[in-house]
Amino acid sequence: MRTIRLRVPEDCAWVFPGEAEGKPLQDIKRFWEDVRAKAELPAVRIHDLRHTFASLLVSGGMTLPMIGKLLGHTQVQTTQRYAHLLDGPLRSGLEHVDNIL
Repeated sequence: MRTIRLRVPEDCAWVFPGEAEGKPLQDIKRFWEDVRAKAELPAVRIHDLRHTFASLLVSGGMTLPMIGKLLGHTQVQTTQRYAHLLDGPLRSGLEHVDNIL
């Protein structure tokens, strides 16, 4: 992202500017295919990144309403579908209970 941002003029509001001046990138299919090829991630969809983003935030202790706001959701139920906990925090919680018992 830092490399991409360096190529974009400072006064541009878009991380991915489109071909039309002052407009964001509209069709990302070809762009995303290039990104995946360079990163050697042939099966990753952009939607997968939203799930990962939400999962990392919830595993880091952020609340579902906060994550939903970041994802642009209006319903917490929608965010719950994205927010999968990582194994590490679950294990830590179990170990904490184990230590208490």
